[in-house]
Amino acid sequence: MRLLLAIFLVVAETVLWSAARAAGYADWAAIVVAGDFHAHSGAESEVFDNARRDIAADLMSVGFAPDNIIQFSVRPEGYPLQHPRHSDGQTIGTTMWDLSNRTSGGCFAYLTSHGSPDGIVVGDDTLSPVKLKSILDNACGDSPTVVFLSACYSGVFIPVLAAKNRMIVTAARRDRTSFGCGETYKYTFFDDCFLQSFRKAGNFPDVARGAASCVAAREKKEGFRPPSEPQISIGSDIAATLAAWGSSAPMVAGDAPARRGAPSSASPASRPR
Repeated sequence: MRLLLAIFLVVAETVLWSAARAAGYADWAAIVVAGDFHAHSGAESEVFDNARRDIAADLMSVGFAPDNIIQFSVRPEGYPLQHPRHSDGQTIGTTMWDLSNRTSGGCFAYLTSHGSPDGIVVGDDTLSPVKLKSILDNACGDSPTVVFLSACYSGVFIPVLAAKNRMIVTAARRDRTSFGCGETYKYTFFDDCFLQSFRKAGNFPDVARGAASCVAAREKKEGFRPPSEPQISIGSDIAATLAAWGSSAPMVAGDAPARRGAPSSASPASRPR
């Protein structure tokens, strides 16, 4: 009898854990974008698409609904198992709008590509901070929004995107490169560290801090200079609404946050490490 009771309790705990985990992010809109298919040398590389595929899978593992995660690739025809859409700014903006209008929990975006002081490469174009802000403002409004930007100089996005309802994480300072986009790498340094941290941490702020520490340690160990110094900006309102894996975050003021509203005032980026 005691054995049966113990088994029942274990099963019940597992079911409750799974339900709680799903409740946290099951109703979030998520996009994962590979913006290029070239290494820094110009040779073809899978480095960005590898991250795109594996980050999307990890999001599902913590409760994001598969139907609410859309992947993007510059060569979508090469990945029939994941069915990514073509990486271009217009398609990304339209998709984020559609996703956010069938979900009510929040928005998540991860973009990995080459970057410049003007923005991040997406297909044949450069997605600027102003353009990405417009996409997020239109699709996500005042909803909790988490954005990771994995590219050289990606810190340029923080002053434009930062807001009370947003968490913005970049792979580098606005005046620094990031590393690992060669054709021999499986992932960039930041994408690799994101995946490692995601699988250990229990919430997005800890993922960001863990990834930043991981990048710093690897750059120091392998002699990459100057350090990229990933940046983290966490708005004053979003921390209280972000669920940990395995829990459901309380919503503010009862109903789902307003969408397509005016963005909140920007909060400053964290200081370089």
